[in-house]
Amino acid sequence: MSDFIVLFEITLPILFDCNCKNIYNRLLLEVIQINPVAFELFGIEIMWYGILIALGVLIGTLLAMRESRRIGFREEDLIDLLIFAIPSAIIGARLYYVIFNFDYYKGNLLEMINIRGGGLAIHGGLIAAVLVGGIFCKVRKVKFWQIADITAPSIVLAQAVGRWGNFINQEAYGVETDLPWGIEVAGKIVHPTFLYESLWNILVFIFLVWYRKNRRKNDGEVFALYVILYSVGRFFIEGLRIDSLYFGSFRVAQLLSASLVLLGIIVFIFLRKKQKK
Repeated sequence: MSDFIVLFEITLPILFDCNCKNIYNRLLLEVIQINPVAFELFGIEIMWYGILIALGVLIGTLLAMRESRRIGFREEDLIDLLIFAIPSAIIGARLYYVIFNFDYYKGNLLEMINIRGGGLAIHGGLIAAVLVGGIFCKVRKVKFWQIADITAPSIVLAQAVGRWGNFINQEAYGVETDLPWGIEVAGKIVHPTFLYESLWNILVFIFLVWYRKNRRKNDGEVFALYVILYSVGRFFIEGLRIDSLYFGSFRVAQLLSASLVLLGIIVFIFLRKKQKK
């Protein structure tokens, strides 16, 4: 709570400062100094990183439930899916990160399960969630593409919220820059790539909600567009980051993003042709 009091105190004097760059820099300086530990509960440190991820998941769940009610989809099926998909996504995100950092983790086996300080790769989480979702839909006999369209906007909005956990942990930032919106990390002014991705995800969310309501012709189109649009943004933003996971000399996230753009386009075209038939 004291972190927010300090932030409030620093905000008041600069509200009358017409220099927007100065306001931006001073606000971010205070925010970035927030302790990664939000509070302690029974001696256990509760991290802002985890709180923001949980907040994103909660907001996404509420939005998905609202959409399921709107279209008459059984909320029980959605909730049951999330019970399996969310833990699977966290495990998949961690496993993906560990695999591509195995040179470090092979000598620190206990660190493999320590996710409280960061180290979750969204691509791994998405892959795990889709696989679990596919199995769930087959067993429960519900339409995979329908539930994918229900959850796609929620997923990308949850990602937008969760990225701020990277900011507080001072991770997932970019190369040095002299642009006015650069942030200071470890004494250097760098690209706020977490912010780029968060803003991009919000724009994707707005577009997906609009498309789902006004332009969708067939189940699955919204999810395909999510895969395409998120991957396009991630491909370019990843090129600015300094903490990318690598496969040889290639950035893993860029390779996967390019592949997902192509896959998303193929799926979208297939679904449109299926609708016409």
